[in-house]
Amino acid sequence: MGLDIDSDAADSFRANFPTASFFLNDIRELDADVLAPIIGERESPLLFCGCAPCQPFSKQNQHQDKKDPRRDLLSEFSRFVERWLPEYVFIENVPGLQKIKGNNGPFRKFVRLLSDLGYSQASDIISAMSYGVPQTRKRLVLLAQRHGSASLPPITHGTNGRPHATVRDAIGHLPPLQAGATHPTDPHHQAAALSDMNFLRISHTPEGGGRESWPDELRLECHRDHDGHSDVYGRLAWDKLASGLTTRCISYSNGRFGHPEQNRALSVRETALIQTFPPGYHFSGNLASRARQIGNAVPPAMALAVARHILSGVVP
Repeated sequence: MGLDIDSDAADSFRANFPTASFFLNDIRELDADVLAPIIGERESPLLFCGCAPCQPFSKQNQHQDKKDPRRDLLSEFSRFVERWLPEYVFIENVPGLQKIKGNNGPFRKFVRLLSDLGYSQASDIISAMSYGVPQTRKRLVLLAQRHGSASLPPITHGTNGRPHATVRDAIGHLPPLQAGATHPTDPHHQAAALSDMNFLRISHTPEGGGRESWPDELRLECHRDHDGHSDVYGRLAWDKLASGLTTRCISYSNGRFGHPEQNRALSVRETALIQTFPPGYHFSGNLASRARQIGNAVPPAMALAVARHILSGVVP
């Protein structure tokens, strides 16, 4: 089953998992016993996954609000863990969550609760590229279990001769597309429109390059004496990893989200494939909403590695 407050995310989940249950609710307003009809008299191990929005803790969020209600959603998730005592618990968030308020922050409180409930746990900052995701995306993950000794999944890529996946591996097969267009056979192979100025900028940007290649008349005043945020207005490189995708991953001006060679930003389908969603996965909502769902997601290839690691201890 799934739980989210976002109606578009709910529609996406239901479309892709039609036999699963879904609660379109604010977790703060739900009693943990709402799961009783779904869990029932369980015979197989139970897994709870909690992935609260990362924006309140992200380094890229320059306007963090310490009163943001999303900052304490982990404690709401803990109510469900404490009530049902699932055999396995998995959480994912941005690096930095573990440092918020030190020992009194949401992550440390959650870790103490798990210890009090008798869980073994393992946590670390892991790279999605280590599990076949073609991105420089790092996340804080925690895996806990009630029986045995918890550990994180072994690395599958970048070792033993298995190379990291690249942008070309993920999207090199897709047909060409113009800025502002939608491919006729795939409504998610859709790219945002570009202003005339941004079209000129990306036209002057080589594969893997950025604004350092622009003629002076195309430069923004705010960038003239500023070397930071070098990914903004950048293109991806075919045979390298993509930058970590954000909720604005289809916007040329919000990161290194330019297509490696076509004069446009990444399409929704391309960002989904770079996140390792299956090729036919459906997303509901407008362009911005679909990008937000993709940027917020745990990359499926990384989630699969976690799932296989859990199952390796359940199924001989």
